[in-house]
Amino acid sequence: MASERSEALPKMQYRFLGSSGLKVSAISLGGWLTYGGHVDNELAQSCLKAAYDAGINFFDCAEGYGGGESERVMGEAIKKFEWKRNDIVVSTKIYWGAANGELNVNNGGLSRKHIIEGTKASLQRLQLDYVDILYCHRPDRHTPILETVRAMNYIINSGQAFYWGTSMWSADEITRATELAEKHNLIGPIVEQPLYNAFDRERVESEYFHLYKEYGYGLTVFSPLKGGVLTGKYDDGIPEDSRIAKSEDKYIKGLRKEVKTEQWKVTIEKVKKLKVVADKLDTDRAALSMAWVLKNPNVSSAITGASRPEQIGKTVRALGVLPKLTDEIMKEIDEILGSKPEPIVMRFFDDHGR
Repeated sequence: MASERSEALPKMQYRFLGSSGLKVSAISLGGWLTYGGHVDNELAQSCLKAAYDAGINFFDCAEGYGGGESERVMGEAIKKFEWKRNDIVVSTKIYWGAANGELNVNNGGLSRKHIIEGTKASLQRLQLDYVDILYCHRPDRHTPILETVRAMNYIINSGQAFYWGTSMWSADEITRATELAEKHNLIGPIVEQPLYNAFDRERVESEYFHLYKEYGYGLTVFSPLKGGVLTGKYDDGIPEDSRIAKSEDKYIKGLRKEVKTEQWKVTIEKVKKLKVVADKLDTDRAALSMAWVLKNPNVSSAITGASRPEQIGKTVRALGVLPKLTDEIMKEIDEILGSKPEPIVMRFFDDHGR
């Protein structure tokens, strides 16, 4: 097992968000499964402060996290620590708006009504005049994409957000939104927030392949450690106090179902084998797996969670592992996990479609 280290943390890296001029920390802190319910507010604020002190400038939340409480906790921390607004990048996401009212008939989705009302409510909880990035948290197949694009254009033109993006949209939906924005001279999306880790790779490495060069699309990925699976914490079973055992989040509940399958056993055996690679690089599997995600040049930032301040330092140490990920090491990881998507085959057609 790699020993605990007391040396100074690696210097934070900052990357452009896609082709925009906005720089975000390569590692960011999110409030998906922690702030606003799973962790008490004082401890959550300590984690946010530890992240800021480590050079993290990008903080992510959503109207749907903790029924809006994640946004409130983040807003309180910004105010409490008197962070200068220009020093931090704050994002939130619109789609699940149950925090905004009880009737819920229009408190959700990506209609013009909900985007504008939901954004206003999010800003009130955050105690901010604007967010840097506003995501459409899921695609809304009941609302025309053009209506959503027009609403997001309004949000930006009215100064409530600087950039907008998507989360868990298909490549076709992102392409459609971008093309509609260009056609109607509107502001299009610039960033996607997908699931991405050493096991879940198909969408980022295959489906989105053309988005990076054609549209300069950036990525701020979530679950880089696959809900903790890639850290090795589940090698010997499911701890009673772990997220998989306790969380009611849909994604984590899905992992809990996997525990009972044969595939789970296969996954854990692969994760155990990663320890050999981590030991070789004098690190642990958490830092190795985070560094693996950051190795992808299309990743602007990897969003991590923390329920204790000391977890921030362990995560940031992944930046020190990043230079050690040679082509040989990456190939070794691929051979262990067997999760690399099939290479993309580009097809070219003549004037007759042949």
